[in-house]
Amino acid sequence: MTESLNTEVGPTAAPAPTEPAGDRERSGSLWADARRELFRSPVFLLSTLLVLVVMSWAAVPSLWTDAGSDGGRCELIENNQGPSSEHIFGTTVQGCDMYAHVILCARPSIIIAVFVTLATTLIGVALGILAGFYGGWLDSIVSRITDVFLGLPFILGALVFLSLLGSQSIWTVSLVLIALSWPPITRIMRGSVIAVKGLDYVEAARALGASNASIVFRHILPNSIAPVIVLATLYLGGFVSAEATLTFLGVGLQIPEISWGITIAQGQSLAVAGYPHLLVFPCAALILTVLAFILMGDAMRDALDPRGR
Repeated sequence: MTESLNTEVGPTAAPAPTEPAGDRERSGSLWADARRELFRSPVFLLSTLLVLVVMSWAAVPSLWTDAGSDGGRCELIENNQGPSSEHIFGTTVQGCDMYAHVILCARPSIIIAVFVTLATTLIGVALGILAGFYGGWLDSIVSRITDVFLGLPFILGALVFLSLLGSQSIWTVSLVLIALSWPPITRIMRGSVIAVKGLDYVEAARALGASNASIVFRHILPNSIAPVIVLATLYLGGFVSAEATLTFLGVGLQIPEISWGITIAQGQSLAVAGYPHLLVFPCAALILTVLAFILMGDAMRDALDPRGR
């Protein structure tokens, strides 16, 4: 009886192969894979946390200190005091609390970095798309102008332009940095657009009658913007450093503005005279801020590069 049943039913069908969970996770889009990789990266999470802390210093300093926008009460007779229970970072050259001063100095640097990064990204993406997508004489003009600006030494050009302007403020420093910083983004965006515009899905969209604007915004831009996002993240840290450098050299922000560059310049000569806190704490804040942006950009570059996984 058992044999007849086995004969009638026949061999048991093999179960359909199932895709492993890991393969299903890796089958998403580039952006989904990148997001997954970033949330698994301790370097990205730690650097992002530090960036958010610095951003909160600039946006809402009252969360960290009860000093006003002028740094609170400043007593000249208390200047250059070392760290103590009353002033954990000591006092500045003007007798202000160094801890509050370091936090308040983040605002101009972050404002300049964010504004310049947004402006250079918009300019670079727009010119890169125009040059890479349309090509021809437009590409030649944009490329030659880009080459001219790339030939200008960054720090030397900023020193010359700011000296010619005569007045130094957040906006003049930002304009000079924008003028000198858009060419690399333009060149990267142009190359990325050229690589993408010849792919099959772009040709298929063109064959179906899609307009140039539709092709650019629906196909070209989303698939070529990743390298620019990585560079823009690195730019944030670079512009914080550039502002502090130009201010330290005397052509950036000027007193009564506050800045890490001004604080470092004031404490430079006094640090060797027995007041190292005047140099250590503003330098540490600047270094940690720049390092956080760089590490975040490196993590994003690794996550957005499929060949790195």
